[in-house]
Parts: sequence; C-alpha cells; structure tokens
Amino acid sequence: MSDTVKLAAEVLQGHRASIDRLDAILVYTLGERFKHTQAVGKLKAEHDLPPSDPTREADQIARLEDLAKRADLDPEFAKKFLNFIIAEVIQHHKHHADNT
Repeated sequence: MSDTVKLAAEVLQGHRASIDRLDAILVYTLGERFKHTQAVGKLKAEHDLPPSDPTREADQIARLEDLAKRADLDPEFAKKFLNFIIAEVIQHHKHHADNT
C-alpha cells in the first residue's frame, strides 16, 4: 500500500469515527426531544388541546431553515427533516388524545 493510500485510509477512518459520534448524538438528541414531545402530547390530551399547532410548526420550520443556512446545511433538507419529525409528533399527540 502506498503512503498516499495509507494516509487516505487514516483520514477516512477519522471521518468515519466523527460520523459515528455524530450519529450517536443525533439519536440521543432525538430521544430527548421525543420525551418532551410525548409530555406535550399528554398535556394537550389532558386539556383537550388540538394535537397540532400549525402556527408553531410554521415558525419552527422557518427557524430551522435559518439555522440550516447558518450551519451550511441545505435548508430544504432541514425542512423535510423537521416536517418528518413534526408528522411523527402529531401522530403521538393524536394517540394520546385517543387514549384519554
């Protein structure tokens, strides 16, 4: 193996280790986020509040798009990602509403 290939393999290994750490951070962060959204869903169900809040959702999407731009992340990807999370949260909230 040439020195340049060996160096490239070491750099690749470093990038992959960083990606693995970041994936773990994402999973634990999403877990923590969903603990809070579950609590919100229960609170909404207990007080007969609607499972979704379109105004807040729109504000959150705009906020995340701005954060994405500042983080040099594709804002459309960030928007799709948040919409996916919001849809999941709304399903959880509906589940709580149906079971109270």
